[in-house]
Amino acid sequence: MTTDSCGPLALVGGGEWNPGCEFDQQLWKDAGRPEVVVLPTAAAYEHPQRAVDHASAWFGGFGAKVAPAMVLARTDALEASHAKTIEQARFVYLSGGSSMHLRSVLKDTPVWSALVDAWNNGAVVAGSSAGAMVLGDPMVDPRGGALTLGLGLVDHLAVLPHYDTWSEEKAHRTVQLATGHLRIAAVDERTALIRDPDGSWRTTGAGEVTIYVDGKPAGLDVLANR
Repeated sequence: MTTDSCGPLALVGGGEWNPGCEFDQQLWKDAGRPEVVVLPTAAAYEHPQRAVDHASAWFGGFGAKVAPAMVLARTDALEASHAKTIEQARFVYLSGGSSMHLRSVLKDTPVWSALVDAWNNGAVVAGSSAGAMVLGDPMVDPRGGALTLGLGLVDHLAVLPHYDTWSEEKAHRTVQLATGHLRIAAVDERTALIRDPDGSWRTTGAGEVTIYVDGKPAGLDVLANR
């Protein structure tokens, strides 16, 4: 889905909106608008308002304002008002939580189409943990580490978040299942893999990012054109 006019894309390994995630401030500056639209969809069953409050406190420290889009169920993702909010946003952040719920809520909805349009028109898009997982295709199934369908904002890239705390068994399964053109981005908590508008990729934050191709570590250059 990538185009020449896409905005920055940040794939965060979890632990969002905490010390170590100061890269959020630059993403906000790149967006060029005071508001950060936060989608707490993945946290729908885990106190979504708490996620919004956490984001508000974190971004408030930079002088940013959080505008929550409470898309918690599929019916919400079908509402034109929510889609308009997302389409007009310049910085959209998908929180952590349940990747399976997030995918089922957003798939083939006006809200998802609006997010894709916003990114293709230069908006910043960030996702942490579940929010990062769904943005790739395929997606890592958190229940066991196998691969399943993602939403595919970026193709042939699967995000493995919480890599510094992920079980060795599940991580091994995920990495070994990745063959051919598929890339696995194993991202530590409070760490981001960022795609800049020129198509280049970089890492930032408290931890590390490891890219795997055919079960072996590789450089960021293998992500070119993703």
